[in-house]
Amino acid sequence: MPYRPAHDAVDDPAVLLDFIARHPLATLVTHDGETPDADLLPLLAQQGGEGVELIGHVARANELWQRPQVGPVLAVFGPVDHYVSPTWYPSKAEHQRVVPTWNYLVVHARGELVVHDDRAWTRAAVARLTNAMESGRSQPWRVGMAPQEYVEEQLHEIVGISIAVTSLVGKFKVSGKRSAADREGAATGIAADGGPEELVTAMRLAWRP
Repeated sequence: MPYRPAHDAVDDPAVLLDFIARHPLATLVTHDGETPDADLLPLLAQQGGEGVELIGHVARANELWQRPQVGPVLAVFGPVDHYVSPTWYPSKAEHQRVVPTWNYLVVHARGELVVHDDRAWTRAAVARLTNAMESGRSQPWRVGMAPQEYVEEQLHEIVGISIAVTSLVGKFKVSGKRSAADREGAATGIAADGGPEELVTAMRLAWRP
């Protein structure tokens, strides 16, 4: 993420990991030295003694896990986004010096991709991801609820992956350069449009509680 003005930059690991937990479906960007590629897959972030690690899995038929990777891979979480109309700014009535824009919340994680063609590792990763996604439900589903033979068949069809994160940054573009009145006007406009409540809240906090 080369362009992160100070008023948009988010580097607090707690904020970034919370965002990932709420938006785990990542766009994983890879490069084999010839062509960039992108895959959509859920990734679970876990923090250990050696830093943040992302874990997930891909279909065995997906060539991602077999392609050699050049350099780090990039996992993009989000965006949570919405268009911003200049008509929402109170300052429009004062000087007309306003233009449309797009506000969004997004997190980028970079690191080295590691393949785990290992049934035990992959099962544990699937269980952790499932437990995270099912938490909070009145009757959460668990991997052990499915017939053992069926689970083994499904595990044979996937391959585990992990990413040891070397860079974790966020960009919360929430009209941070504008006045509090303009930011509130844009937040109200997004809310009236039925836009993401998370983005509206971030704008009203100017992304910093």
